[in-house]
Amino acid sequence: MDNLRLEVILGDITKVKSDAIVNAANSSLLGGGGVDGAIHRAGGPTILEACKAIRATKGECPTGEAVITTAGNLPAKYVIHTVGPVWHGGNNGEPELLANCYKNSLRLADEHKLSTIAFPNISTGVYGYPKSKAATIAVQAVKLYFEENTNSTIEQVLFVCFDEENYKLYQTLVSR
Repeated sequence: MDNLRLEVILGDITKVKSDAIVNAANSSLLGGGGVDGAIHRAGGPTILEACKAIRATKGECPTGEAVITTAGNLPAKYVIHTVGPVWHGGNNGEPELLANCYKNSLRLADEHKLSTIAFPNISTGVYGYPKSKAATIAVQAVKLYFEENTNSTIEQVLFVCFDEENYKLYQTLVSR
């Protein structure tokens, strides 16, 4: 954990050069709106084909779980697709499911011996997760992962914020 760098940037995750970028996917893995749609559009059809192959063998991706595919035309090497929870007030397991998105994405990055990973603000768009709650869970989950996985290959975690509100929230949390 000593050499781990947590960084926050304001920008477009489809333009980030990283070993892996994380897609806030839906359970179908077939693309959608928001980050999911942007990644599928920018990455091209090879990402969709890889997602279809995963669906053919494993079925849909459950909330909180993650799968990995090629990154197609993106500057990243891989896309890790994770399904965030839809916000229903916070008493339906949403915090645990959201934390699992980060933990399972990091676990996949480690399994593939990646050193850099970039996360969007999972579930804070159309899924309605309150931004401040989601940011707190994201940063806590990432820090906890590295406390529990001291032999991780990951050296840099980037939180890529699409809007100023998330950027400020993450900056405050990461600097603590």
